Amino acid sequence: MFFPISDSPNPKGIPWATWTIIALNVIAFLVINVPQGAQPADVNDPAFREYMQFLSEYVGNPEELQLAAKQVSEYDLFVFKHGYRPAQGSIADLFFSMFLHGGFMHLFGNMLFLFIYGNNVEKRLGIVWFVVWYLLTGAAATLFHAAFFSSSEVPLVGASGAISGVLGFYFVWFPKNKVRVLVFIPPIFARTFEIGARIVLGAYFVLSNVLPFIFSDGGGVAHGAHIGGFLAGAAAAFVMNWRSMAGRPRDVPAPKVPPTSGRSVREALSRGLFDDAASNYFALPSSQARTALSPAEAVSLATRMRQEGRSDAALVLLKRVIRDDAKEPGIAEAYALAGFILLEDQSDAPAAYQYLIAAQQLGASPETTADINRCLAVIEAEQKLHVGRTLRANR
Repeated sequence: MFFPISDSPNPKGIPWATWTIIALNVIAFLVINVPQGAQPADVNDPAFREYMQFLSEYVGNPEELQLAAKQVSEYDLFVFKHGYRPAQGSIADLFFSMFLHGGFMHLFGNMLFLFIYGNNVEKRLGIVWFVVWYLLTGAAATLFHAAFFSSSEVPLVGASGAISGVLGFYFVWFPKNKVRVLVFIPPIFARTFEIGARIVLGAYFVLSNVLPFIFSDGGGVAHGAHIGGFLAGAAAAFVMNWRSMAGRPRDVPAPKVPPTSGRSVREALSRGLFDDAASNYFALPSSQARTALSPAEAVSLATRMRQEGRSDAALVLLKRVIRDDAKEPGIAEAYALAGFILLEDQSDAPAAYQYLIAAQQLGASPETTADINRCLAVIEAEQKLHVGRTLRANR
Protein backbone atom coordinates (compact mmCIF):
# COMPACT_ATOMS: atom_id res chain seq x y z
CA MET A 1 0.00 0.00 0.00
CA PHE A 2 1.34 3.38 -1.01
CA PHE A 3 -0.42 6.69 -0.42
CA PRO A 4 0.50 10.31 0.42
CA ILE A 5 -0.13 11.77 3.84
CA SER A 6 1.29 15.32 3.58
CA ASP A 7 3.37 17.68 1.46
CA SER A 8 5.74 20.59 1.98
CA PRO A 9 6.16 23.45 1.88
CA ASN A 10 2.68 24.92 2.31
CA PRO A 11 1.42 28.51 2.36
CA LYS A 12 0.41 30.33 5.50
CA GLY A 13 -3.25 30.93 6.18
CA ILE A 14 -6.43 28.91 5.91
CA PRO A 15 -7.32 27.46 2.48
CA TRP A 16 -10.97 28.43 2.71
CA ALA A 17 -12.03 27.13 -0.69
CA THR A 18 -10.34 23.77 -0.19
CA TRP A 19 -11.87 23.28 3.24
CA THR A 20 -15.29 24.40 2.01
CA ILE A 21 -15.24 21.88 -0.83
CA ILE A 22 -14.19 19.15 1.61
CA ALA A 23 -17.02 20.16 3.96
CA LEU A 24 -19.59 20.08 1.15
CA ASN A 25 -18.51 16.59 0.15
CA VAL A 26 -18.67 15.35 3.73
CA ILE A 27 -22.10 16.95 4.26
CA ALA A 28 -23.41 15.38 1.06
CA PHE A 29 -22.14 12.00 2.24
CA LEU A 30 -23.76 12.33 5.69
CA VAL A 31 -27.05 13.76 4.44
CA ILE A 32 -27.52 11.62 1.32
CA ASN A 33 -25.29 8.57 1.32
CA VAL A 34 -25.53 7.44 4.94
CA PRO A 35 -29.32 7.49 5.43
CA GLN A 36 -30.25 6.34 1.94
CA GLY A 37 -27.50 3.72 1.88
CA ALA A 38 -29.05 2.10 4.95
CA GLN A 39 -32.54 2.05 3.45
CA PRO A 40 -33.53 -0.82 1.12
CA ALA A 41 -34.98 0.27 -2.21
CA ASP A 42 -38.73 0.18 -2.70
CA VAL A 43 -39.34 -2.64 -5.16
CA ASN A 44 -42.56 -0.92 -6.30
CA ASP A 45 -40.72 2.23 -7.28
CA PRO A 46 -40.49 2.63 -11.09
CA ALA A 47 -36.89 3.74 -10.55
CA PHE A 48 -36.16 0.32 -9.05
CA ARG A 49 -37.44 -1.46 -12.15
CA GLU A 50 -35.37 0.83 -14.37
CA TYR A 51 -32.30 0.16 -12.24
CA MET A 52 -32.82 -3.60 -12.38
CA GLN A 53 -33.16 -3.40 -16.15
CA PHE A 54 -29.80 -1.62 -16.18
CA LEU A 55 -28.24 -4.28 -13.92
CA SER A 56 -29.53 -7.11 -16.09
CA GLU A 57 -27.25 -5.94 -18.89
CA TYR A 58 -24.22 -6.54 -16.68
CA VAL A 59 -25.39 -9.50 -14.57
CA GLY A 60 -26.37 -12.34 -16.86
CA ASN A 61 -27.03 -14.99 -14.23
CA PRO A 62 -30.65 -14.79 -12.97
CA GLU A 63 -29.69 -16.00 -9.51
CA GLU A 64 -27.00 -13.36 -9.17
CA LEU A 65 -29.42 -10.73 -10.44
CA GLN A 66 -32.00 -11.78 -7.84
CA LEU A 67 -29.36 -11.58 -5.11
CA ALA A 68 -28.31 -8.13 -6.31
CA ALA A 69 -31.93 -6.97 -6.22
CA LYS A 70 -32.09 -7.71 -2.50
CA GLN A 71 -29.03 -5.51 -1.87
CA VAL A 72 -30.17 -2.44 -3.80
CA SER A 73 -30.51 0.62 -1.56
CA GLU A 74 -32.27 3.94 -2.02
CA TYR A 75 -28.82 5.48 -2.49
CA ASP A 76 -28.17 3.18 -5.46
CA LEU A 77 -31.32 4.53 -7.09
CA PHE A 78 -30.32 8.09 -6.20
CA VAL A 79 -26.89 7.65 -7.78
CA PHE A 80 -28.43 6.05 -10.86
CA LYS A 81 -30.63 9.10 -11.25
CA HIS A 82 -28.15 11.85 -10.36
CA GLY A 83 -24.77 10.36 -11.27
CA TYR A 84 -23.47 11.36 -14.67
CA ARG A 85 -24.42 8.74 -17.26
CA PRO A 86 -22.53 9.34 -20.53
CA ALA A 87 -25.41 7.99 -22.61
CA GLN A 88 -27.83 10.60 -21.27
CA GLY A 89 -25.92 12.95 -19.00
CA SER A 90 -27.11 16.43 -18.10
CA ILE A 91 -25.24 19.57 -17.10
CA ALA A 92 -26.79 19.45 -13.63
CA ASP A 93 -25.63 15.85 -13.12
CA LEU A 94 -22.20 16.74 -14.53
CA PHE A 95 -21.54 19.01 -11.55
CA PHE A 96 -23.74 17.46 -8.87
CA SER A 97 -22.12 14.06 -9.33
CA MET A 98 -18.80 15.55 -8.17
CA PHE A 99 -20.20 15.66 -4.64
CA LEU A 100 -21.48 12.07 -4.52
CA HIS A 101 -19.34 9.11 -3.50
CA GLY A 102 -19.65 5.36 -3.57
CA GLY A 103 -18.68 4.83 0.05
CA PHE A 104 -16.60 6.07 2.96
CA MET A 105 -13.21 4.97 1.59
CA HIS A 106 -14.01 6.58 -1.76
CA LEU A 107 -14.79 9.83 0.05
CA PHE A 108 -11.81 9.56 2.40
CA GLY A 109 -9.28 8.96 -0.37
CA ASN A 110 -10.53 11.86 -2.45
CA MET A 111 -10.68 14.30 0.45
CA LEU A 112 -7.20 13.27 1.62
CA PHE A 113 -5.76 14.14 -1.80
CA LEU A 114 -7.64 17.45 -1.87
CA PHE A 115 -6.49 18.28 1.67
CA ILE A 116 -2.84 17.59 0.78
CA TYR A 117 -2.59 19.28 -2.60
CA GLY A 118 -5.40 21.82 -2.64
CA ASN A 119 -3.96 24.59 -0.46
CA ASN A 120 -0.90 25.26 -2.63
CA VAL A 121 -2.97 25.44 -5.79
CA GLU A 122 -5.59 27.61 -4.07
CA LYS A 123 -2.85 30.01 -2.96
CA ARG A 124 -1.72 30.44 -6.56
CA LEU A 125 -5.17 30.72 -8.12
CA GLY A 126 -7.00 32.59 -5.37
CA ILE A 127 -10.21 31.43 -3.69
CA VAL A 128 -12.70 32.24 -6.47
CA TRP A 129 -10.62 30.96 -9.37
CA PHE A 130 -9.70 27.84 -7.44
CA VAL A 131 -13.40 26.96 -7.16
CA VAL A 132 -13.98 27.81 -10.83
CA TRP A 133 -11.09 25.66 -12.03
CA TYR A 134 -11.99 22.86 -9.64
CA LEU A 135 -15.43 22.64 -11.25
CA LEU A 136 -14.15 23.14 -14.81
CA THR A 137 -11.47 20.47 -14.59
CA GLY A 138 -13.98 18.18 -12.90
CA ALA A 139 -16.36 18.66 -15.82
CA ALA A 140 -13.51 18.16 -18.30
CA ALA A 141 -12.55 14.95 -16.50
CA THR A 142 -16.04 13.50 -16.76
CA LEU A 143 -16.45 14.53 -20.40
CA PHE A 144 -13.06 13.05 -21.29
CA HIS A 145 -14.15 9.72 -19.83
CA ALA A 146 -17.55 10.00 -21.51
CA ALA A 147 -15.89 10.51 -24.90
CA PHE A 148 -14.56 6.95 -24.70
CA PHE A 149 -17.75 5.44 -23.25
CA SER A 150 -20.44 7.54 -24.87
CA SER A 151 -23.08 4.79 -24.83
CA SER A 152 -22.49 3.81 -21.19
CA GLU A 153 -25.34 3.93 -18.68
CA VAL A 154 -22.97 3.41 -15.74
CA PRO A 155 -23.25 6.52 -13.53
CA LEU A 156 -20.05 8.37 -12.68
CA VAL A 157 -19.76 9.82 -9.17
CA GLY A 158 -16.97 11.26 -7.07
CA ALA A 159 -14.65 14.23 -6.77
CA SER A 160 -11.59 12.42 -8.14
CA GLY A 161 -11.84 13.97 -11.61
CA ALA A 162 -11.85 17.49 -10.18
CA ILE A 163 -9.12 16.60 -7.70
CA SER A 164 -7.05 15.19 -10.55
CA GLY A 165 -7.36 18.64 -12.09
CA VAL A 166 -5.87 20.10 -8.90
CA LEU A 167 -3.05 17.54 -9.17
CA GLY A 168 -2.38 18.66 -12.74
CA PHE A 169 -1.94 22.25 -11.56
CA TYR A 170 0.28 21.06 -8.73
CA PHE A 171 2.43 18.95 -11.07
CA VAL A 172 3.27 22.00 -13.19
CA TRP A 173 3.59 24.62 -10.47
CA PHE A 174 5.27 22.80 -7.56
CA PRO A 175 7.81 20.36 -9.02
CA LYS A 176 10.33 20.84 -6.19
CA ASN A 177 7.88 20.13 -3.36
CA LYS A 178 8.23 17.02 -1.26
CA VAL A 179 5.40 14.60 -0.55
CA ARG A 180 5.47 12.40 2.54
CA VAL A 181 4.11 8.97 1.60
CA LEU A 182 3.27 5.96 3.72
CA VAL A 183 4.45 2.61 2.42
CA PHE A 184 2.59 -0.18 4.18
CA ILE A 185 3.08 -3.86 3.48
CA PRO A 186 0.99 -5.64 6.10
CA PRO A 187 1.84 -6.92 8.55
CA ILE A 188 5.62 -6.57 8.41
CA PHE A 189 6.49 -3.13 7.01
CA ALA A 190 5.24 0.41 7.57
CA ARG A 191 7.37 3.47 6.95
CA THR A 192 7.09 7.02 5.62
CA PHE A 193 9.31 8.49 2.92
CA GLU A 194 9.66 11.97 1.43
CA ILE A 195 9.58 11.84 -2.36
CA GLY A 196 9.63 14.55 -5.02
CA ALA A 197 6.16 15.77 -5.95
CA ARG A 198 6.60 15.08 -9.66
CA ILE A 199 7.63 11.50 -8.98
CA VAL A 200 4.57 10.89 -6.81
CA LEU A 201 2.14 12.61 -9.17
CA GLY A 202 3.79 11.11 -12.23
CA ALA A 203 3.33 7.65 -10.73
CA TYR A 204 -0.30 8.50 -9.93
CA PHE A 205 -0.91 9.61 -13.51
CA VAL A 206 0.93 6.86 -15.39
CA LEU A 207 0.95 3.80 -13.14
CA SER A 208 -2.39 4.29 -11.41
CA ASN A 209 -4.38 5.64 -14.34
CA VAL A 210 -2.89 5.58 -17.84
CA LEU A 211 -1.75 1.94 -17.74
CA PRO A 212 -4.99 0.62 -16.17
CA PHE A 213 -6.99 2.69 -18.66
CA ILE A 214 -5.14 1.09 -21.57
CA PHE A 215 -4.67 -2.46 -20.35
CA SER A 216 -7.55 -3.24 -17.98
CA ASP A 217 -11.31 -2.80 -17.64
CA GLY A 218 -10.80 -0.34 -14.77
CA GLY A 219 -12.34 -2.48 -12.03
CA GLY A 220 -15.09 0.09 -11.43
CA VAL A 221 -12.66 3.04 -11.36
CA ALA A 222 -13.12 5.78 -13.98
CA HIS A 223 -9.44 6.09 -14.90
CA GLY A 224 -10.39 8.12 -17.97
CA ALA A 225 -11.84 10.82 -15.72
CA HIS A 226 -8.63 10.94 -13.70
CA ILE A 227 -6.59 11.29 -16.89
CA GLY A 228 -8.86 13.97 -18.32
CA GLY A 229 -8.85 16.02 -15.12
CA PHE A 230 -5.08 15.81 -14.71
CA LEU A 231 -4.45 16.84 -18.34
CA ALA A 232 -6.94 19.71 -18.07
CA GLY A 233 -5.30 21.06 -14.91
CA ALA A 234 -1.78 20.73 -16.29
CA ALA A 235 -2.75 22.40 -19.58
CA ALA A 236 -4.43 25.29 -17.74
CA ALA A 237 -1.34 25.75 -15.57
CA PHE A 238 0.94 25.84 -18.62
CA VAL A 239 -1.28 28.44 -20.31
CA MET A 240 -1.33 30.57 -17.16
CA ASN A 241 2.45 30.37 -16.96
CA TRP A 242 2.72 31.56 -20.55
CA ARG A 243 0.22 34.38 -20.06
CA SER A 244 2.03 35.57 -16.93
CA MET A 245 5.12 36.22 -19.06
CA ALA A 246 3.37 37.63 -22.13
CA GLY A 247 2.97 41.32 -22.84
CA ARG A 248 4.31 44.37 -21.05
CA PRO A 249 3.81 44.72 -17.27
CA ARG A 250 1.57 47.61 -16.26
CA ASP A 251 4.27 49.43 -14.32
CA VAL A 252 6.70 49.47 -17.26
CA PRO A 253 5.91 52.34 -19.67
CA ALA A 254 6.15 51.91 -23.42
CA PRO A 255 9.33 53.40 -24.94
CA LYS A 256 9.08 56.72 -26.74
CA VAL A 257 10.86 55.19 -29.72
CA PRO A 258 10.18 51.49 -30.40
CA PRO A 259 13.45 49.52 -30.26
CA THR A 260 14.68 47.85 -33.41
CA SER A 261 16.87 45.21 -31.75
CA GLY A 262 18.03 43.82 -28.43
CA ARG A 263 21.14 45.98 -28.66
CA SER A 264 19.15 48.99 -27.43
CA VAL A 265 18.40 47.17 -24.18
CA ARG A 266 22.05 46.42 -23.48
CA GLU A 267 23.14 49.93 -24.43
CA ALA A 268 20.61 51.52 -22.07
CA LEU A 269 21.64 49.14 -19.29
CA SER A 270 25.36 49.86 -19.78
CA ARG A 271 24.66 53.61 -19.48
CA GLY A 272 22.66 53.13 -16.28
CA LEU A 273 19.36 53.99 -17.96
CA PHE A 274 17.40 51.25 -16.23
CA ASP A 275 13.93 52.58 -17.07
CA ASP A 276 14.81 52.78 -20.76
CA ALA A 277 16.31 49.28 -20.65
CA ALA A 278 13.14 47.86 -19.13
CA SER A 279 10.85 49.71 -21.54
CA ASN A 280 12.86 48.59 -24.54
CA TYR A 281 13.06 45.00 -23.36
CA PHE A 282 9.31 44.57 -22.93
CA ALA A 283 8.66 46.31 -26.27
CA LEU A 284 10.75 43.78 -28.21
CA PRO A 285 9.21 40.88 -30.10
CA SER A 286 9.68 37.64 -28.19
CA SER A 287 12.22 36.35 -30.72
CA GLN A 288 14.49 39.37 -30.08
CA ALA A 289 13.83 39.55 -26.35
CA ARG A 290 15.19 36.02 -25.94
CA THR A 291 18.73 37.22 -26.72
CA ALA A 292 18.47 40.80 -25.47
CA LEU A 293 19.87 40.14 -21.99
CA SER A 294 22.18 37.60 -20.43
CA PRO A 295 21.09 36.15 -17.08
CA ALA A 296 23.59 38.38 -15.27
CA GLU A 297 22.27 41.48 -17.05
CA ALA A 298 18.70 40.44 -16.31
CA VAL A 299 19.52 40.08 -12.62
CA SER A 300 21.07 43.55 -12.61
CA LEU A 301 18.01 45.11 -14.25
CA ALA A 302 15.53 43.13 -12.14
CA THR A 303 17.37 44.14 -8.96
CA ARG A 304 17.02 47.81 -9.86
CA MET A 305 13.36 47.40 -10.77
CA ARG A 306 12.73 45.71 -7.44
CA GLN A 307 14.45 48.55 -5.58
CA GLU A 308 12.08 50.94 -7.34
CA GLY A 309 9.05 49.00 -6.14
CA ARG A 310 8.34 47.18 -9.39
CA SER A 311 8.73 43.65 -8.11
CA ASP A 312 5.99 42.24 -10.33
CA ALA A 313 7.70 43.45 -13.49
CA ALA A 314 11.09 42.26 -12.19
CA LEU A 315 9.63 38.80 -11.63
CA VAL A 316 8.24 38.67 -15.17
CA LEU A 317 11.66 39.62 -16.52
CA LEU A 318 13.36 36.88 -14.50
CA LYS A 319 10.81 34.25 -15.49
CA ARG A 320 11.38 35.07 -19.15
CA VAL A 321 15.14 34.80 -18.84
CA ILE A 322 14.85 31.55 -16.90
CA ARG A 323 12.63 30.17 -19.64
CA ASP A 324 14.91 31.30 -22.47
CA ASP A 325 18.37 30.82 -20.93
CA ALA A 326 17.87 27.84 -18.62
CA LYS A 327 21.53 26.71 -18.73
CA GLU A 328 23.46 29.92 -19.29
CA PRO A 329 26.07 31.17 -16.76
CA GLY A 330 24.47 33.24 -14.03
CA ILE A 331 21.07 31.57 -14.37
CA ALA A 332 21.23 30.34 -10.76
CA GLU A 333 21.24 33.96 -9.56
CA ALA A 334 18.17 34.66 -11.71
CA TYR A 335 16.35 31.76 -10.04
CA ALA A 336 17.47 32.96 -6.62
CA LEU A 337 16.29 36.55 -7.14
CA ALA A 338 12.91 35.29 -8.38
CA GLY A 339 12.66 33.25 -5.18
CA PHE A 340 13.59 36.25 -3.01
CA ILE A 341 10.90 38.37 -4.68
CA LEU A 342 8.23 35.70 -4.27
CA LEU A 343 9.06 35.14 -0.61
CA GLU A 344 9.91 38.63 0.63
CA ASP A 345 7.74 40.82 -1.60
CA GLN A 346 4.79 38.58 -2.39
CA SER A 347 4.71 36.27 0.67
CA ASP A 348 4.34 33.20 -1.55
CA ALA A 349 6.56 30.64 0.15
CA PRO A 350 5.63 27.56 -1.95
CA ALA A 351 6.30 29.39 -5.23
CA ALA A 352 9.53 30.86 -3.84
CA TYR A 353 10.68 27.42 -2.78
CA GLN A 354 10.61 26.16 -6.39
CA TYR A 355 13.08 28.85 -7.50
CA LEU A 356 15.29 28.73 -4.41
CA ILE A 357 15.83 24.99 -4.63
CA ALA A 358 16.50 25.27 -8.37
CA ALA A 359 19.09 28.00 -7.72
CA GLN A 360 20.72 25.83 -5.09
CA GLN A 361 20.86 22.84 -7.43
CA LEU A 362 22.33 24.94 -10.25
CA GLY A 363 25.23 26.07 -8.07
CA ALA A 364 24.64 29.67 -7.02
CA SER A 365 27.53 31.74 -5.71
CA PRO A 366 28.50 31.39 -2.02
CA GLU A 367 26.98 34.76 -1.18
CA THR A 368 23.72 33.94 -2.96
CA THR A 369 23.68 30.46 -1.41
CA ALA A 370 23.85 32.02 2.05
CA ASP A 371 20.79 34.14 1.22
CA ILE A 372 19.03 31.08 -0.20
CA ASN A 373 19.63 29.11 2.99
CA ARG A 374 18.35 32.04 5.05
CA CYS A 375 15.13 32.12 3.00
CA LEU A 376 14.70 28.36 3.16
CA ALA A 377 15.00 28.58 6.94
CA VAL A 378 12.22 31.19 6.93
CA ILE A 379 10.02 28.91 4.83
CA GLU A 380 10.74 25.95 7.08
CA ALA A 381 9.81 27.95 10.17
CA GLU A 382 6.40 28.65 8.63
CA GLN A 383 5.57 24.98 8.19
CA LYS A 384 3.30 23.13 10.58
CA LEU A 385 5.05 19.88 9.67
CA HIS A 386 8.75 20.63 9.55
CA VAL A 387 10.66 18.84 6.84
CA GLY A 388 14.08 19.35 8.38
CA ARG A 389 16.90 18.92 5.93
CA THR A 390 14.57 18.75 2.96
CA LEU A 391 14.32 22.53 2.74
CA ARG A 392 18.03 23.03 3.29
CA ALA A 393 19.37 20.22 1.16
CA ASN A 394 22.44 21.19 -0.81
CA ARG A 395 23.53 19.68 -4.09
